[in-house]
Amino acid sequence: MMILYRIYQILIMCPLIVVATIITALCTVIGSALGFGKWWGYYPEIIWSRIFCWLAFVKVTVRGRENIDAGTSYVFVANHQGAYDIFTIYGYLGHNFRWMMKESLRKIPFVGWACIWAKQIFVDNSTPSATRRTMVQAEKQLRGGMSLVVFPEGARTWTGEMRQFKKGAYRLAVEFNLPVVPLTIDGAFHVLPRFKKLPVPGHIYLTIHKPIHAEADGHELAKLMEESRRAIEDGLR
Repeated sequence: MMILYRIYQILIMCPLIVVATIITALCTVIGSALGFGKWWGYYPEIIWSRIFCWLAFVKVTVRGRENIDAGTSYVFVANHQGAYDIFTIYGYLGHNFRWMMKESLRKIPFVGWACIWAKQIFVDNSTPSATRRTMVQAEKQLRGGMSLVVFPEGARTWTGEMRQFKKGAYRLAVEFNLPVVPLTIDGAFHVLPRFKKLPVPGHIYLTIHKPIHAEADGHELAKLMEESRRAIEDGLR
């Protein structure tokens, strides 16, 4: 059965994904260039992400969507199990946002171009001045009422266990008095971990936890990080 699935992936799924990626990237670039980046930088990617899931026979179940409001800006923090974390959040979170992502992703053909035009936030920590530019870019997005999604681990796990969290996302949340919303992704490590090239069918659960209001609750940075990490861990099966 797996042999048939791999043949299907090579002959049908992968070509369709390539076409969908090119079309989505072109729509994003053109729409953003015309001045409608807030819309075109998010909604075409929802369809694109769901195509990735549908074609791979990956089901996504969302829990806790009632915990967030469409008109509120948040800093979403999620664990990073695998490549399908991106498609799970993009396709099924149901809240407009921009990513904080690695600077290296800028170089990916079509995808990188779309991210640039959609004003995703590329994290560059190569020098202190580069870090400041990253923070300024994030500040502009947050002041426009946009939410952010960050993987505070910084990279996908190798083992399925969560890595140590970094402070950047939490500093932004405290500075701009934005609630932090932990997101638990469970099942994406089985579908496509970082040491494999092709996905397998599976079921991914996305749990949206209740917002943590840093300033109102008097949280210190370390306490805010620990509380959000604990919420994410509690959502794992």
